Amino acid sequence: MTPQVTSGLLVVLMLAAPVVPEQAQKFSSRTLGVRVDVLVTDGRNPIGGLKAADFELRDNGVVQKVEVVDATDVAINAVLALDTSASITGRRKTDLVAAGETILDGLRPVDRAALTTFSHAVTPKIPLTSDFASVRGALQAIEPRGQTSVMDGVYVALTSTLDQSGRFLIVVCTDGADTTSWLQPREVLDAAKRANGVIYAVTAADAKKSDALKELADATGGQVLQVKSSAELRAAFQRILNEFRSRYVLAYSPEGVPPGGFHTLEISVPKRRATVKARTGYIGVEPAK
Repeated sequence: MTPQVTSGLLVVLMLAAPVVPEQAQKFSSRTLGVRVDVLVTDGRNPIGGLKAADFELRDNGVVQKVEVVDATDVAINAVLALDTSASITGRRKTDLVAAGETILDGLRPVDRAALTTFSHAVTPKIPLTSDFASVRGALQAIEPRGQTSVMDGVYVALTSTLDQSGRFLIVVCTDGADTTSWLQPREVLDAAKRANGVIYAVTAADAKKSDALKELADATGGQVLQVKSSAELRAAFQRILNEFRSRYVLAYSPEGVPPGGFHTLEISVPKRRATVKARTGYIGVEPAK
């Protein structure tokens, strides 16, 4: 039986254990210290071929020496967090399942996927796995019901990134406003800042604008895409995966800044007219004594 987490129970779990274990705050390799996914575009088109010398990265205002990691060497962990409330029926359900399968179809054997669904309750259906058939089966078995707990769903999806290696793409899809989440947006935002995941959200164009989802996307270097109908979901999901694959992975060992606390990141490509999108910062870890 797949466990379900109701809003009230979710808070009990959160209080019983820290939101994010300390080791998960590093989101980096031991050697390089910090790793950041960076999207560089000219308009809507990704810019390729950049080298480490093309980037300027400031950690709390201090310029750092960065390396560009070959992203093809780093496995992608695609975490789907999908709204399965009562409004996701008929064509909407069919299109949502097809969109989720589009992500699975685009993954490599070394990549992994996970599925969390949310309505009035949050259900972590499938943990991270390379068995894409099991995720596909869970997608096809979705049963829409209840109301919508977007923030709780995002939080549970974020927990799947803990103590895991690789790059994390979190795709949140909802057609409506959050009506039943117990967690406050600021609590989920804090968890997102501590986790190593880029959040993309897909919402219905006629749904009430979610400032909370935009904050989460901006803080992690992702974005919010709006679709006019469920028929556009597959294209939106495909665009997200393609865009994520085009991102650069910058890595560095912080120098000249205190190790702990929140570190603000500023990343630019000084010699190019380009738009750079990346997480706004990270929470550093004090060295063990």
